[in-house]
Amino acid sequence: MSNPVNSKKRGRINVVLNHKPITSHSHNNSLFTTEQEKEEHEVLAKFERKLEEYVGLEEVKRLVNEIYAWLYVNQERQQQGLKASKQVLHMIFKGNPGTGKTTVARIIAGFLHEMGVLSKGHFMEVERADLVGEYIGHTAQKTREVLKKANGGVLFIDEAYSLARGGEKDFGKEAIDTLVKAMEDNQHDFVLILAGYSKEMEYFLSLNPGLPSRFPIAIDFPNYTTDQLMEMVRRMLNEREYELTKEGEYHIKEHLKRIRQEQERTFSNGRYIRNIIEEAIRMQAVRLLKENQFDKASLLMIKREDFNFNSSHVKLN
Repeated sequence: MSNPVNSKKRGRINVVLNHKPITSHSHNNSLFTTEQEKEEHEVLAKFERKLEEYVGLEEVKRLVNEIYAWLYVNQERQQQGLKASKQVLHMIFKGNPGTGKTTVARIIAGFLHEMGVLSKGHFMEVERADLVGEYIGHTAQKTREVLKKANGGVLFIDEAYSLARGGEKDFGKEAIDTLVKAMEDNQHDFVLILAGYSKEMEYFLSLNPGLPSRFPIAIDFPNYTTDQLMEMVRRMLNEREYELTKEGEYHIKEHLKRIRQEQERTFSNGRYIRNIIEEAIRMQAVRLLKENQFDKASLLMIKREDFNFNSSHVKLN
């Protein structure tokens, strides 16, 4: 897609995070180029810097630019005596685990707070058990209590499709109905973000014809590319003050190429990278104890043999 932010489906802005080859921290998506412009728009510049800390997410950066530009121009319109429109910002996040959905939701909460859209800007993450009760009427009560706590911030529901897993008689439907009513009655008081696997989320939205149109922004989080996953490996090791041998780097890269194809629908992306790095650090510690090697060079170096994927305890999803 040449312009993924502007493609539309059922009245929603659909954003596809096209993962591009890793380059050094690129600022091509920034609205501003000069330091003077960045100082004048420090709020946006700050969140651009925050997003640059993460691999990928280029199209999220573009979406943040869109929202910032709209809010800034709204202020200019007000100063000229023109109407300043409000927009509903409820969102759908679709993708595998470890693709940045929760991270992005947290960043958006802080951004919308600093821009004055959300009065508190707090981030509240819940799941089915936090919303669904055990008897008739209990679910609506629990959901309303959650919504009250989320007022002024972002309410993030991961694996949102689980609310519809029991069919018509399941209490999850009552939670959905309560959420839909709150979205209509208090549409500018909080932002609701529903997240989950792509296929399951599409099915979930199809169960309630009025639901998709209430989420004007839909973001697809595809699996990271092998190069992006390797960039995560390098960053995580660097943050922990470790170095990786060339043989180790090649070993990991070949492994990632294979499992990305085999586990395309369930691969846990960044979460998997973090887990194999932490396991490798433990394996290195065992190796150093056996070798009785504790000089600085040995303590720094992670080797190929520290990644034994055949006997790894790390799950792929």
